Amino acid sequence: MIPWLGAHTPFPDVSEALTTEAPGLLAAGGDLSPERLLAAYQRGIFPWFSEGQPILWWSTDPRMVLHTDEFKVSASLTKTLKKVEKSGRTDGRWQVRFDSAFEQVMRACAAPRRDGPGTWISEDIVRGYTGLHGLGFAHSSEVWLDGELVGGAYGVSIGRMFYGESMFARVSDASKVALAYLVHFLKLHGVELIDCQQETGHLASLGARPIPRSDFLLHLKRAIARPRIRDWRPIPPVVAGS
Repeated sequence: MIPWLGAHTPFPDVSEALTTEAPGLLAAGGDLSPERLLAAYQRGIFPWFSEGQPILWWSTDPRMVLHTDEFKVSASLTKTLKKVEKSGRTDGRWQVRFDSAFEQVMRACAAPRRDGPGTWISEDIVRGYTGLHGLGFAHSSEVWLDGELVGGAYGVSIGRMFYGESMFARVSDASKVALAYLVHFLKLHGVELIDCQQETGHLASLGARPIPRSDFLLHLKRAIARPRIRDWRPIPPVVAGS
């Protein structure tokens, strides 16, 4: 039986998360206020639930992470990144921005997909994370084509720790371009690890891999104690042949 969180109930220790039936499930209830979300992320906990369910809090073991120096850039993505970087210096059809349309990125991530329904991103989730964005703890990487938002990614940043949340693309490779710019920026600012939460084949293809939760928590403790990143401006990734 997992605990139910009241308005002021603290999170249980992550060691109490379930190991069978719903591995990683830690608690239910509470709220999605910026304060509650910050408390969760600093403990290696994240919310994940479907519409109509109570808020469910998780701490998975193992934990899927992306080391910023292990991000895989395919040949096709390299070609796209070169095109986007050149456009930034010339005609400007392609642009990459940070934090110019955070809520728009969230809502695009929540929209129905070609291969299935929309994601778990509810109106409560949107409100909670836009609140974090307003406080400087959540950020978006955005890809624009001819003035239209065509891809993006967003997540939470505490100290020198980044927690990836979701991505979307409306044209080929747009979400990967947003992620490539984000990973490069974070690496340059001393972020070694991006939390990916759930293990998927897509994340693995980008270089993410599972590590024991204990290792993740050790890194987390050190990373969140470091000064936060203040100047969020995209820097073109260095790709082969540039």
